Amino acid sequence: MAVAQTTVTPIDAGSAELLCSRYDRIRAASLAICEPLQIEDYVVQSMPDASPAKWHLAHTSWFFEQFLLKALLIGYRPWHPRYEYLFNSYYQTLGPMHHRPQRGLLSRPTVKDVLKYRKHVDEHMHQLIDARPDDDKLACLTTLGLNHEQQHQELLLTDIKHLLSCNPLLPAYRERSAAPSLAMTLPLRFQALEGGLGEIGASGKHFCFDNETPRHRVLVEPYALANRAITNGEFLEFVREGGYRQPQHWLSDGWNTLIQEAWQRPIYWSESLDSEFTLSGPQDLDLSSPVSHLSYYEADAFARWAGARLPTETEWELAAVAMPVTGNLLERDVLHPLPAQSESMQAGATAVRSGGVPLQQMFGDVWEWTASPYLAYPGYRMPQGVLGEYNGKFMCNQLVLRGGSCATAADHVRASYRNFFYPAARWQFSGIRLARHP
Repeated sequence: MAVAQTTVTPIDAGSAELLCSRYDRIRAASLAICEPLQIEDYVVQSMPDASPAKWHLAHTSWFFEQFLLKALLIGYRPWHPRYEYLFNSYYQTLGPMHHRPQRGLLSRPTVKDVLKYRKHVDEHMHQLIDARPDDDKLACLTTLGLNHEQQHQELLLTDIKHLLSCNPLLPAYRERSAAPSLAMTLPLRFQALEGGLGEIGASGKHFCFDNETPRHRVLVEPYALANRAITNGEFLEFVREGGYRQPQHWLSDGWNTLIQEAWQRPIYWSESLDSEFTLSGPQDLDLSSPVSHLSYYEADAFARWAGARLPTETEWELAAVAMPVTGNLLERDVLHPLPAQSESMQAGATAVRSGGVPLQQMFGDVWEWTASPYLAYPGYRMPQGVLGEYNGKFMCNQLVLRGGSCATAADHVRASYRNFFYPAARWQFSGIRLARHP
């Protein structure tokens, strides 16, 4: 995932005991994600954009060591002098780093060594938090590190899925945790939303990344937003009607990418178009479930073919801001998009106005591509210091996604959250919500 970073933003971190408890819970969640893996699975890198599971476990530990333990814990000695080189991601101001596409060549340190490293970091983080229970800077940086780790937990799942899909045996990460869907596809309808002057961006004392700030006014024209994400069945129609063979639906860069990569269908769909690869191995294609693992180019081409468009991130946030963060998120433990519910069974879907169409799946299931380039908000300034590298320098040539996915933690995502990827990226749980003019 393109990982966002923040300034030290005031948060409601609570007591040292609560902070330690959250630290332990989130750190343990990373190990739980890796539990179904075989030892060989931890080391392999399936493509340059993905990283081995072992690297994720080490890098998230390196983050705490680099930005908290080395800086704040008196007398702390780093675990290994070369780990800063091996597990630095892209902090150029810290010096050279191991080449990202070659992370899969690191047979050493072993998985056992990395787990020892994690334990070492955890023990010293407890010492640091216990020694400085009223330190606001420590609480903010620890919370930042935990949100960083939650982003890598989603990356762990998507990188594992891509890795296993490259194996001719098509092995399952784990057995399917939910029965196959028997749901009927909820009819696609559009909710009309008023335009006018509004505000977007993070506000208040809760944690946010710096790319969600500053909160600012926006002017939008009236628009309409689809009541749910686009389904496999709807995207299948696009495929069968020659959507991948008709350049008129595609942006020029998208068509060139399609030709170069020989795209003919979504990345995990079978050639027969009746099944898809999931974290539970190959499964029948559920026509009612949201289509996922689409690039921006595919999402945009479908929208054009359907006579609609993708929403802007401003439109998306204004529609979602009053909605609760509920849905098919990581805690539900399905790890696959689920169909929208019938309107009589909705939980958490909210009608935007009286008599309106309830919007579903705004949070969870799939990240939703927007038409907005990933740029700085008006008045944004890149944070000073090393952590300033983490976000602002990536505000070029990427597109914004909103809403989280089935692999996103519920306490990690919010209406103002801005995810971002290059337009050709397909390995994330990314999908489509349509918009149009009213």
